[in-house]
Amino acid sequence: MINTERLVQEFCELVSIDSTSFHERQMTDVLKKKMEELHMTVFEDQANHFYQSEAGNLYGFLKGNIPGKPLLFSSHMDTVEPGIGKKALIHEDGTIVSKGETVLGADDVAGIVAILESIRVLEENQIPHRDIEVLFPIAEEVYIQGSRVFDFEKIQSQEAYVLDISGPIGTASLQEPTLISFQIEVIGKSSHAGFAPEEGIHSIYIASQAIGQIKQGKVDEETTINIGKIQGGVATNIVPDRTIIEGEIRSYTHEKALSTLQNIIDIFETTTKLYQATYKETHIVHLHAYKVLENEKVVQRFLNVCQALDIPARLTKTFGGSDNNSFMSHGIKGIVLACGMNNVHTTKEYTTIHDLEKSTQIIFHLMKSEE
Repeated sequence: MINTERLVQEFCELVSIDSTSFHERQMTDVLKKKMEELHMTVFEDQANHFYQSEAGNLYGFLKGNIPGKPLLFSSHMDTVEPGIGKKALIHEDGTIVSKGETVLGADDVAGIVAILESIRVLEENQIPHRDIEVLFPIAEEVYIQGSRVFDFEKIQSQEAYVLDISGPIGTASLQEPTLISFQIEVIGKSSHAGFAPEEGIHSIYIASQAIGQIKQGKVDEETTINIGKIQGGVATNIVPDRTIIEGEIRSYTHEKALSTLQNIIDIFETTTKLYQATYKETHIVHLHAYKVLENEKVVQRFLNVCQALDIPARLTKTFGGSDNNSFMSHGIKGIVLACGMNNVHTTKEYTTIHDLEKSTQIIFHLMKSEE
């Protein structure tokens, strides 16, 4: 019952809309109209006022006619850069790529069209289904800032399916990490590097001494550390008085992420004190780790649908993050599904017609499931 031609046309239509993070106004307006045409009750929140940006998160509700608690389906509206002037090009083998020097935008339009087409088929054919909730957040690509400020009191669902990972259709992620970004400023003392270097306190040197004590990369099987930016000094003839270090920590265990951060802070405290310098530290917890067990209903329903469709199911975990981190932190048990996005965040991004079809079939059957 999936209308493949319509599905592909809608995909090409939506990827052609510029929708980089915090600039989702046109995408929001188009999706709002499509949802209203599907007889959904639609609501746009005030996230744009919170961030002084263009658009808010878009929520929709479709009343069902079979027993069962509602299910939430979600894909984000924003894309990464380069994302201006996107156009889709369809090859003869069914592969869809970007026509220019941009990302394609399958991340996350592939998920959006699967949700819309599934609801459209339900409505057109008057197929019984449970209550359906849809959330299309803004600004997912910048540490889920859109869903982070959504009012979850509006959500009735206790289970969610988030379409937002790469991999073969039938892949579902049950676990995502805590992600903490941190900034540490080492404060020394400037002096003339030629005439009086001994009067200065060399912030770059001190920072390097601290960084040298920090194991980076894969710290253990569930934790990584990366210092990705260092900035310090103003001229080669001045002992640098300030150096800023920026990095991130990811861990499948929230408490371990916090303790790892504290270890880094302790190293900088000890090292700066040794060289008579000081430091300032700030950090942001962007994601909170979660894990969904395989025996949970939200997983078993997905596995049953894949089995019925003869689509091999693969349960995995990812070291990225998604709006599902927000859902889980508000008591909504969700998993993240592959939806036909490949080589994401690059100009080599692509999807295929076959993957769009299979992803939509899964979502359609989840929506009408009585389990």
